[in-house]
Order: sequence, then C-alpha cells, then structure tokens
Amino acid sequence: MIENTNIYNAIIIYPMKFKLYEYEKCSTCTNARKWLDAKGYTYERLPIREQPPSRKELKQLLGFHEGNLKKLFNTSSKDYRDPSVKELLPNLSTDQALGLLTTRGNLNKRPILVGKDLILQGFKKDVWEKHLT
Repeated sequence: MIENTNIYNAIIIYPMKFKLYEYEKCSTCTNARKWLDAKGYTYERLPIREQPPSRKELKQLLGFHEGNLKKLFNTSSKDYRDPSVKELLPNLSTDQALGLLTTRGNLNKRPILVGKDLILQGFKKDVWEKHLT
C-alpha cells in the first residue's frame, strides 16, 4: 500500500540586512534608528566619520539624487564650512568630490542606509516608507 504524502516546499525568507552610516550624536540618525527598530529591520551601524561610504555606494547615491552632487554633502557641518573645503568644492570634478567624501566622513549628509538595490540618504519618514514598505 502506498501512503498518501503531501510534500510542501518551504521558502525561507531572510530579512534584508542594511548598513546604516550614522553619527551617534546626530538626532536625525537617532530617529532613523528608532524607525528601523520599530519596523523590525536588521542593520549594521557604521560610524560615518571613521568608516565613510565607499565610492561605489556614493555613486549609487548620486544616481538616487539624479546627479546632484551637492545633495551628498552635509552642508551644515563644521567640516563643510571650513573655508579650504568650501572654496575647493565648486572646482572639483565628480570623481574628486567622491574621493573627498570617502576620506572625510563628516562631509557626508547622514544617515545613509544601504541595502541590496537600495540606498537612501537623510531621514525622511515618508521617503523611507515608500522605498522600504
């Protein structure tokens, strides 16, 4: 006698893990973390000053901002207002500006959330809702 057996294929879906470039004392970064936690997202916290985003990630981000290079910069930071940097920026090529952002993490607008096929900068709840839910 052949026993009737039901076979189920189980698909295990692992939650996407993100990288969150942040500055610990930044209130916008704190709000982003609280939102991610409330939604149950898994992420690795990276100190943006010590571990800035890679050139590849910044190029992705530049695409998200439709090529607007200035949107990558934290224009309210002390580093940005440094006369030697502020005067230098208008004359930099995109490649030079990305190089500067990869070496001086505090120049990056934060937080930056990086996932597979996703990159977001700054925390605006409605934008993150749109792209993550």
